[in-house]
Amino acid sequence: MTDTLYPFLRRDPLDVTASTAAKARESMELRQRVLQEMEAPLVRCAAALAAAFRGGGRLFAFGNGGSSTDAQSVAALFTGRGLPAVSLAADSAFVTALGNDVGFEVVFARQLAALGGPGDVAFALSTSGGSANVLHGLAQAASLGMVTVGFAGAGGGRMAGEGPAEHLFVVPSSSVHRIQEAQATLYHVLAELVSADAR
Repeated sequence: MTDTLYPFLRRDPLDVTASTAAKARESMELRQRVLQEMEAPLVRCAAALAAAFRGGGRLFAFGNGGSSTDAQSVAALFTGRGLPAVSLAADSAFVTALGNDVGFEVVFARQLAALGGPGDVAFALSTSGGSANVLHGLAQAASLGMVTVGFAGAGGGRMAGEGPAEHLFVVPSSSVHRIQEAQATLYHVLAELVSADAR
């Protein structure tokens, strides 16, 4: 039982050097693969985002847990380039008030309904592609005429199946760590492409 719940307590020695090298190699190979396979979609998405920013649009990034941290990184990448962007998960008072008073599944949709509009960008991040509040946020954004961007992993989950994102990037991995690493590579490249064309 202990071995199953706490594999890091294993008694046999772990070759940390070999394990680290293997994970780094796996991460690098996945990042290179997604950049090659998603080059054309990245260019199309960058063009749509650049047009939105040139038209006065703002970017709203959102996600849960580690993906909320990534959403903050996305917002920082764009604001650092002089483009208006915010992370919807960053306001803990707002998120917890909505979660407590209305329901956690609408914390992003309600913010987008109040703050977003046609020509803005909804940038959703999820490793599973199945988070209800992220999907509701994308649906709300689409109903407002916003540009919708989705980042998911594995098979894309409901984000891929229901198609709420015009621009969808699915990282082909079942590892949360590898998914988030590859997503970070993709959104950094996307920010570079957008900033080169947004003014």
